[in-house]
This record gives sequence, C-alpha cells and structure tokens, in this order.
Amino acid sequence: MTEPRTVGDVMTPNPVSVPEAASLAEAAGLLDSRHISGLPVIDASGCLVGVLSQIDLVRAQANPQLHANWRGLAVGEIMTKPALTILSTAGLDEAARLMGERRVHRLVVTDKAATPIGIISASDLVRSWLG
Repeated sequence: MTEPRTVGDVMTPNPVSVPEAASLAEAAGLLDSRHISGLPVIDASGCLVGVLSQIDLVRAQANPQLHANWRGLAVGEIMTKPALTILSTAGLDEAARLMGERRVHRLVVTDKAATPIGIISASDLVRSWLG
C-alpha cells in the first residue's frame, strides 16, 4: 500500500508573490508573463496578507468606480483577504475539500511558521489524480 500523498508532494514550490503596494498593472504583468492565475500578496515585512487572482482583476474592471481608478489602484485594494492557507503536510483530500467549500482555485501552502512555501492549485490536484 502506498502512502497518501500530501500537499507538499504536488504543490508548486517557491511561489512568485507581489507586494500589496504594487500596481495592478505590475501584478497583471506578472500573472501574464508567468502564465499563472493567482499570486500571494505580501506586506512590507514579507508576511502573507492575501491573494490576487485573475478574477479579482476582472471584478475590478467590471466595477465602474474601480475601473475609473485602475491606474492608481494597488494590489492591496482589490486582493482577496485573508489568504486561504494549508500546511504542506496536509492530505490532498483536505486541500480538495477546502477548495470546494470555499470555491477557490488555489491555496497558499505554508510551513509550520506560516511562511508561504508554495501554491497548490485545482490543476495540481487534477494532475495528482491521473497518476
């Protein structure tokens, strides 16, 4: 019998993050250039404060007030907070349950000190079920 796989086994390590003070254009550029759909957001001291996803950007564009101020907005103004996190030692079933319950496509993976060490996405889970 094989050991159950953990979040740490299938996560994408060393996530690209964005400062909460970064511009939306900078964050959108990171998402596009890295071919990713979400970014952990950190404060000036490097602590995780939220997540910025493509849908956060879409919602900002769809909101007339936010759209009118797009160039002056910082990531911290539209990010989803708090970030949903999971330990790298958690099981994949727990990650799937949390994503399903909270209707999100990614979780920030943290170590026991709550430091972001990876991202697990719905795509990572689907790939893990294939083999």
